[in-house]
Amino acid sequence: MPCDLFSLAGRNALVTGSRQGIGAAIAAALAAAGADVACHGRHAEAGEALERIRGLGRRAFYFAADLAEPQACAALVERAAAALGSVDILVNNAGAIRRAPAAEYAGEDWEALLAVNLSAVFRLSQLAGRGMLARGAGKIINLASLLSFQGGIRVPAYAAAKGGVAQLTKALANEWAARGVNVNAIAPGYIATANTAALRADPERSRQILERIPAGRWGEPRDVAGAAVFLASPAADYIHGHVLAVDGGWLAR
Repeated sequence: MPCDLFSLAGRNALVTGSRQGIGAAIAAALAAAGADVACHGRHAEAGEALERIRGLGRRAFYFAADLAEPQACAALVERAAAALGSVDILVNNAGAIRRAPAAEYAGEDWEALLAVNLSAVFRLSQLAGRGMLARGAGKIINLASLLSFQGGIRVPAYAAAKGGVAQLTKALANEWAARGVNVNAIAPGYIATANTAALRADPERSRQILERIPAGRWGEPRDVAGAAVFLASPAADYIHGHVLAVDGGWLAR
């Protein structure tokens, strides 16, 4: 059946940064496709995704961890694998953004952004990837950005990290594709989440953004979630090292 191409039945997923927003939407969508899901956030409270997943009849767990800490990354993968039985799908969604002019950008902000947005992506991919390589199968989906392709304004650390995520995705795919592990990325455009609240609240900036988007609207977390299900599914088995823009056509303009 064609729908079997998109089934995640019997798969176990770990989605970082999934208390709310894009991560929560991805976690719920993976569960709707049949996966059991381990969710993650920095805070002790599980947020919205956990009950949504359990409401779909899937197993769901929540683990709090500060991914800026290398040992926290290792503990997260270990706990998720122990709870689920394996990590067959890893979605590296957790991230942060801090805005300031480049000439004034604080060194501690640079280090913090690179630690969470890039170094943690490598660590988690490496840790979860070892199990996938041993089993000869697995899916890793990294969250890149439009700023993987463009420089942005007042976000030098974020742009540098997301450029690195795109290149890391390709590097891992080059090594792991022949061993059964798919590594790809999604580059969301302007999505209506907490990270873009300030932009959406600025009438002039919001107007400028909407005028550039051919689809004529801000994206919603569910727009990204569908792409994640596709890349996690058997339908994407021959896709390796790709950065899929989900941007309403922004990059085409």
